[in-house]
Amino acid sequence: MDKTLFAEHLATLRKRYDDILEQCGFETLNVFSGAPSVQFLDDNYYPFRVNPQFKALVPVTDNPNSWVIFRRGQKPKLLFYRPVDFWHYVPPAPQTFWSDEYDIELLAKPDEAKAFLSGENAAFIGETGKLEGWDIGERNPQHLIDRLHWARAYKTPYEMACLREANRIAVRAHRAAEDAFRAGASEFEINLAYMKAAGQGEGRMPYGNIVALNEHGAILHYTHLGTEPLPESERRSFLIDAGADCNGYAADITRSYAYRDGEFADLVAAMDEKEQELVAGLTPGASYVELHRQCHHRIGQLLQQFGIIKTSPESAVESGLTGTFMPHGLGHFLGLQVHDVGGHQTGPEGGKTPPPAEYPFLRTTRTVEENQVFTIEPGLYFIESLLADLKESQLAGEVNWDKVESLRPFGGVRIEDNIIVHADRIENMTRDCYGE
Repeated sequence: MDKTLFAEHLATLRKRYDDILEQCGFETLNVFSGAPSVQFLDDNYYPFRVNPQFKALVPVTDNPNSWVIFRRGQKPKLLFYRPVDFWHYVPPAPQTFWSDEYDIELLAKPDEAKAFLSGENAAFIGETGKLEGWDIGERNPQHLIDRLHWARAYKTPYEMACLREANRIAVRAHRAAEDAFRAGASEFEINLAYMKAAGQGEGRMPYGNIVALNEHGAILHYTHLGTEPLPESERRSFLIDAGADCNGYAADITRSYAYRDGEFADLVAAMDEKEQELVAGLTPGASYVELHRQCHHRIGQLLQQFGIIKTSPESAVESGLTGTFMPHGLGHFLGLQVHDVGGHQTGPEGGKTPPPAEYPFLRTTRTVEENQVFTIEPGLYFIESLLADLKESQLAGEVNWDKVESLRPFGGVRIEDNIIVHADRIENMTRDCYGE
């Protein structure tokens, strides 16, 4: 990664954090990376996941017991944990593209951080469980966190570069996964092919990979991963929702495939067209809630086009019928977290703008603005529990149940791209990487 790009990024962050700390009445911000937790009745640790507010300041994602001390108007200090340990990997002292931007102190023991920390006019962000009695300032003040979360929606050029690279890695791995699917691999084997191509293991992936064959595509967060390959006669469909990491920033991409030509292949192609139409609507000033409503109209069009419903798309949206086939939201903010923060926030001071009652799972109600990054991920599924409810409802007569039964074994289809909103254009990072 380019040193100058990161230096410009940190200069932006320093100005941002200086302003926010002043607004909130603090001089210092102490941010803890986190500490590993021992599994219940065991001596092994749960996988470590860094505090996202820590990696927002420094691209260190795998080192517990570390700190960033940010004081207004000063160069930030990094307390970097390097124990004497012959059991585990100990990371080297940082000497990389970002390290010149911090005053770095090395810690051999976690308690050595106390000598550098002060709670005077300070705020603390992080997990507090192992810091009982530490003088670290006001713990997780909501008015400060709200302002930081609001500001996270606006990405710097460095952050965009990290997100583009995460997409490149993920697209490379998605191609390997498709090849494995067409070669007859099991879900478990497809996931191995994905991770090998990405060069990233489960501990680094930003979320658990969804690798779903056939009817498993109707389980929105399916991560069970069957180990047995399917006979060729039983191979029908494949849905993969999987990402990658670059310096703590996430890609989040979904693709769906049919094993053979036919109606489901046509549905995948039609969904791909609808998804790109929705991407085109992601422009500054647009309402993400309204874009979600447009998504339901497009799902209604597909339901009518493929003979799944007997009514008009408009009627299907109005009655809530489309919600059975697409129960989730159109997408979400993307960045340091897969479902990045602030999506329902009303303003920098806080407050919550909830999604409409008819769309309870929509993760973003913000107005679309320049330098924001979103996913767009329409889907159409045949979910057993939702279909059972529909069959018992007053809307049952508006459904062609024979068509539902013919498509149910394919599970569902979802297409998801990662989008940067610029002032004058939309940058589809995912499609750009597929075109490289």
